[in-house]
Amino acid sequence: MRTTARLFTGTALAVAAIGAFAAPAAYADNEWNNQSNQSNQSNQGHESLEIFPSSASPGETVTVNTLACGKHGHGVGDANSLGAGEFPLSPSTHKEVVVGQFRVPEHVKAGSYWISVACDNGKTARGDLTVKHRSPSGHVQTGVGGSIGPDTAQVTAGAAVLAAAAVGGVWLLRRRASGAQGH
Repeated sequence: MRTTARLFTGTALAVAAIGAFAAPAAYADNEWNNQSNQSNQSNQGHESLEIFPSSASPGETVTVNTLACGKHGHGVGDANSLGAGEFPLSPSTHKEVVVGQFRVPEHVKAGSYWISVACDNGKTARGDLTVKHRSPSGHVQTGVGGSIGPDTAQVTAGAAVLAAAAVGGVWLLRRRASGAQGH
């Protein structure tokens, strides 16, 4: 009976530790969703800007196009949010579509960036580019850490589980040792 109680107590401590660290991560995820919805609402009043690929790594060339500039229109793209500067948009082979390209800088960090276009006719277009971590190429160094940056929430949760297990183990050993001396 005592062993079962000890097992349940240790398990309860581990679950409580995991829950304490999971709640802030869930709150942060909810905050990100709220900010994303606000960003989508702030994009109203602008024409659509199509971005290909919509998720790119540093060093990749990104192509944007829009109908906002009209037939035979021109425009200037703005990728300053990620440090790529401005780029021209010109009529494409498709009816009423203007197109332009820029390269994602090597130094840019992973995240979401606004790309915008100002057309000669006064209209604007905006879109969102996601910059992802660069995939490792060539020899991948092994050892401490991964090839992609650590996930803070996972590291914290793992540390909490290990700490809870250590505390539970020490507690169990002390209880067992004190119980053996009484006999």
